[in-house]
Amino acid sequence: MLLNTCILLECLFFLIFSSSATISALNLTLPHQHPDPDAVAQDVQRRVNVSLSRRQALAINAQCQTGNPIDDCWHCDPNWAANRQRLADCSVGFAQGTLGGKGGQIYVVTDSSDKDPANPTPGTLRHAVIQTEPLWITFASNMLIKLKHELIINSYKTIDGRGANVEITGNGCLTLQYVSHVIIHNVHIHHCKPSGNTMIASSPTHVGYRGKSDGDGISIFGSQKIWVDHCSLSYCTDGLIDAIMGSTGITISNNYFSHHNEVMLLGHNDKYALDMGMQVTIAFNHFGVALVQRMPRCRRGYIHVVNNDFTSWEMYAIGGSANPTINSQGNRYAAPPDDNAKEVTKRVETDESEWAGWNWRTEGDVMVNGAFFVPSGVGLSTQYAKASSVEPKSAALIDQLTMNAGVFGGPRDDEGEGNSYPGFSGGGSGSGGTNRNNGDGDFFGMIFGSGESRLPPPSPSTSIFLSLLIILILYTITNHDAPLSLQLLLL
Repeated sequence: MLLNTCILLECLFFLIFSSSATISALNLTLPHQHPDPDAVAQDVQRRVNVSLSRRQALAINAQCQTGNPIDDCWHCDPNWAANRQRLADCSVGFAQGTLGGKGGQIYVVTDSSDKDPANPTPGTLRHAVIQTEPLWITFASNMLIKLKHELIINSYKTIDGRGANVEITGNGCLTLQYVSHVIIHNVHIHHCKPSGNTMIASSPTHVGYRGKSDGDGISIFGSQKIWVDHCSLSYCTDGLIDAIMGSTGITISNNYFSHHNEVMLLGHNDKYALDMGMQVTIAFNHFGVALVQRMPRCRRGYIHVVNNDFTSWEMYAIGGSANPTINSQGNRYAAPPDDNAKEVTKRVETDESEWAGWNWRTEGDVMVNGAFFVPSGVGLSTQYAKASSVEPKSAALIDQLTMNAGVFGGPRDDEGEGNSYPGFSGGGSGSGGTNRNNGDGDFFGMIFGSGESRLPPPSPSTSIFLSLLIILILYTITNHDAPLSLQLLLL
C-alpha cells in the first residue's frame, strides 16, 4: 500500500511540473502561431536585403524594383493582371503562406449596391465574400460601395482592388470573425460607422442576428492568416484595424493611415490569455497626417514593427500593456512639435517596476525632431540576438520602401491633397474615436452565430485535473484498498 501511494505521488509530482515546463517552453496557444517568432522577424529582413541587392545589381527602374520585397514579387510583371493570384505568394512576416482565394475562381463584382445584407444580390461584394469556396474577388470598374451593415467575410477570400479605384465606406465596414486565409488588397476604407442589431448573411445558407459593431475599418476577431496590404484607411469611428480575441498570423503592410485617433488595436484586454499567441508583422506602412495614437497599441503577443514611416503623432506611436514583445527595426519616427509628445513609446497604465522587464527593443530606427524610444528588458537575450542577426535596413531607405504605400496611385494627404474623399466631411472620427476603456467592452455581444464558432483550448489547470482523475481511476483498479482511499480523497 505504501509503495503504491509513493508511486502515485511521484506520478502526480512529475505530471504537474512537466506540464508546466512544457507549457512554458512552447507557449503555443493558437492555430498558425509560429513557434519561433524571432526567426520570422529575421526572414523579413532577409527578404528586404535580397530585394535591395537585386535592385542595385540590376539597376532596374526605381518605379518597379523598389527593394520592397512584397511589391518586387509581382509589380514588375507587365502582365500581372493575367496572373493576379501570384500575389498570394508575396506575403512576408507572420501572414506568410496566407492563401486568400488562391486556386479558386475569379469573382468579378459588377454591382456596387448593398441593398439587403440578409439576402445579398449576385454580383455584389457582399454576395462574393460570403461564399464558402475560395474566391479571388476583383472589380469590373471604379466603385464606391456604401455598406448598409458590416461586411462579414468568409475564409479563403481575396479582395483585390488592383485595376480599379474601389472605396468601401458606410456602416460596419469589414469584419473577419473566426475565419482564416483572407487577403485584403488595394482598396480605400474610410468613414466607417457603428451599425448592427440586424440580420446579416454569413454564408449562402446562414443568416444570423448581429449585435452592434464598433465602426472599425477592419475588425479581425478570433482569426488567423490575415494579410492587409496596400490599403488606404482613414476617418473611422473606432479603430482603422483592430485584431482581438486570439487572432494571429497577421501581416499589415504597405498601407497608408491618416486622419484618425485610435489607429490600431492588437489584443482584447490585459487579462485575455489567448492573445499571448498573437503574432503581427507591421511593415512598409506610412502613418500619415492627423493621427493621434495606437500605431499600434498592443496587449500581449509578439509585434514586429519594421521599415515603417511614422510622420507624426499627437500622443504616442507605439503603446502597450500586459507585457507584449515589441521588436522595432529600421523605422523612421518623426515626433510632433509638442515637447510633451516626443516619446515614441507608451506603457499604458503600468508602473515602471512592472514594465522594466518587458522586451521592447529598437534597432536601426531613425529618430527625427527629438523623437525617442524607451527600450526595456534585460539586455539582448539569445532569442533576440538571433532576430537581429540580419541587420535591419537603414531608415534612410524608408522613402524607397514605402513610396507606394496605400492604394496604388491614391492621393497623399501630406502632399497637399487635403481631404482625400470629397463629399465626406468628417462623417467618421478624424481625431476622436470611441473610448473602449482599454478594451473591456462587451465584444461577445457582437459574435455572429455561425457554424464556425470555436471553443478555447482547455487551460493547463483543466488538463492537469483530468490527468489526475485518470491516475486515480487507474489506482482504484489496481489496489484492493482503493475504493475506500478514493472515497476519502473525494471528500
